Amino acid sequence: MSDYEYGNRCIPHPYALVGTQADSASDASYGRVVVPGEVDVTHGAILYLESVTVSFDGFKALNDLNLSVDDGELRCIIGPNGAGKTTMMDVITGKTRPDAGTVYFGQTIDLTRLNEVAIAHAGIGRKFQKPTVFENLSVFENLELALKMDKRAWKSLFAKLNGEQRDRIDEVLATIKLSEAAHGPAGRLSHGQKQWLEIGMLLAQSPRVLLLDEPVAGMTDQETAETAELFLSLKGKHTLIVVEHDMDFINTIAHTVTVLHEGHVLAEGDMATVQNDPKVIEVYLGR
Repeated sequence: MSDYEYGNRCIPHPYALVGTQADSASDASYGRVVVPGEVDVTHGAILYLESVTVSFDGFKALNDLNLSVDDGELRCIIGPNGAGKTTMMDVITGKTRPDAGTVYFGQTIDLTRLNEVAIAHAGIGRKFQKPTVFENLSVFENLELALKMDKRAWKSLFAKLNGEQRDRIDEVLATIKLSEAAHGPAGRLSHGQKQWLEIGMLLAQSPRVLLLDEPVAGMTDQETAETAELFLSLKGKHTLIVVEHDMDFINTIAHTVTVLHEGHVLAEGDMATVQNDPKVIEVYLGR
């Protein structure tokens, strides 16, 4: 069985043994069988896109896109309109199938073989720009509905939260700073608070990766600052991929920034490197 190659990384095929006799003394993973469905991040990265191409009526929304994101990383994605940012998220979440290329979640889960529901259950959550919460329900009830639990009608009708589930909701409420609003209707929240609630609904599902599309659009300066604090607090516990146009916000949270242009990576690095890249200045920043 050959290995799947990504750059200089060697990524085992599904069900491969991790480690060899030669490295068994130093590698604790020697002899460990990769469990089907497990997110295997033994090589550090949790998401790999290689040579991904997507065309719509002859237009290449993604053009040989290569991207790797480390487990627990907070990665920022920027680029002009039409750069391929939304299509990239559509491919990762299974909404769009690539014409060519590979997309892996960890080393063994091929996302191109899964549908949207299976990808969400595997541990990838997505937040769209416009918040979609149940405004007539309380904040607590929104989070309750989002919990990973049996959603079949009969089960849902008679389901009662156990102590662990209530603790989980309380933990999420504290994280998104909505504990005091827990029992009020979600419709009374400000725009920024609704954004936080939707992020909380993702967190309630315990995702490994969160895709966040323009999360601070329409927020006040104070809400934007608090969202930056929230994302920084989640870094390491989850992998965050943030698509945003607000450069001040990106500058606050970014460690690594990827710039997309015409469906491929134009530049990548820390904010200072990206901001001073002549290609980025020409096509995006306009300085």
